[in-house]
Amino acid sequence: MKKLSLLCASALYSFFGLAQTPLKLEDAIKRATDSSRQLQLSANELQTAKARYKQTDAIFLPRVGLEYNALVTDNPLNAFGFKLQQSGITQNDFMPSLLNNPKATGNFSTMATLMQPIYNADLLAMRDAARKQIEASQYQQQRTRDYVQLMTEMEYLQLQLSYEMATVSDEAITTLQAIYKWTKDRYDQGYVQKSDLLNVEVQLKSAQTQKAAAESAIQEHSDNLSLLMRQPAGTRYQPDILQLNYATQGKKALSDNRADFKAFRTAIAAYDDMIKSTRRSIIPKINGFASYQLNDKNALGFGNGSYLAGLRLSWNIFQGNEVRNKVTTQTLEQEKIRLQLTQQKEQDDKALAKAYLQLKDADFQLSQYQLASEQAAEALSILQNRYNQGLAGTTDILMAQTQLAQQKLYYKQAVMMHNSTLAYIHFLTAE
Repeated sequence: MKKLSLLCASALYSFFGLAQTPLKLEDAIKRATDSSRQLQLSANELQTAKARYKQTDAIFLPRVGLEYNALVTDNPLNAFGFKLQQSGITQNDFMPSLLNNPKATGNFSTMATLMQPIYNADLLAMRDAARKQIEASQYQQQRTRDYVQLMTEMEYLQLQLSYEMATVSDEAITTLQAIYKWTKDRYDQGYVQKSDLLNVEVQLKSAQTQKAAAESAIQEHSDNLSLLMRQPAGTRYQPDILQLNYATQGKKALSDNRADFKAFRTAIAAYDDMIKSTRRSIIPKINGFASYQLNDKNALGFGNGSYLAGLRLSWNIFQGNEVRNKVTTQTLEQEKIRLQLTQQKEQDDKALAKAYLQLKDADFQLSQYQLASEQAAEALSILQNRYNQGLAGTTDILMAQTQLAQQKLYYKQAVMMHNSTLAYIHFLTAE
């Protein structure tokens, strides 16, 4: 009874431990792109760029300030000025003794100020640069989405291949168990040597080890998918069966409309605007200003108002070569981005050419391994019949079974290579 209880507990553990959650590729991609940390960071960069652009609204909007000052002085000039601002001058205030030696005089002033930008050519160019930075961030976010999709698809294909490895191992184990049973019966009857039985046992244990490795790979790639989808690790996903992707496409070149290439070009254009802004900083600026001031000799007094309004024309004629050196720096930074764009295109051109070669190799391997699998299956069937009749040796049938398992696995690996290469080509040539 105790042994039966242990067996039941072990069976329940195995059932729940191998519980599988069905997962389609489309669902995996959607969940990964909806919750990706990389995409969240990219979205944060986009929002930051938009916030920087909103800051440039200040070149059109007025600036309003309010301040309150409490001052006291016995300085002759300031004391007389305070009284004058307060409209408190009397005939006695012109006495030389009071003018030269005034008593402590206080002034409480409230002032509202207004500054209205009218024409600032450098800030207008900087606003254009900020707008282009938003566009560049949007393109970069799209490319990040493409990358997350590719990584999810690659992990999904690896998970499918791991299940195929487990299936091939199961088939090998089933075949080897049948061979072992027949060999054991023949050994008990004294018709085969113990070395033959041991060879079958070794081959069976090897297949069981491969099955365990496949199970570990299934859990590993399931955890990788959970990480991409921001789900807790430990879930075992059941993907669709690995099938050949027959999507055909003519040989394509890199597209200039790819999102990351557009991001590079937009960043280069943004530097054009920044350089323009720096050069325009020597152009005269025109701004309007106004203020209204209240002065009183009493705290919290708000009497004797006056206003001041006007236009200010400012011109920074020479800034110590700052403009020229800043333009040089920005030009070099722009050239760096151009070089990065050229380098990225060269690297991806090489990667695309390599991917098409891999696709060609994978297609050739598919036809070869499919034919080899069929031939290996037929050879095993013939040898198994001969072995059951005592006309073939144990080594021969074990080699035939190993060969069949290898050819099946090679074929599935070629299918995975074909599908993953197609996905990578799509990533490289996406518009």
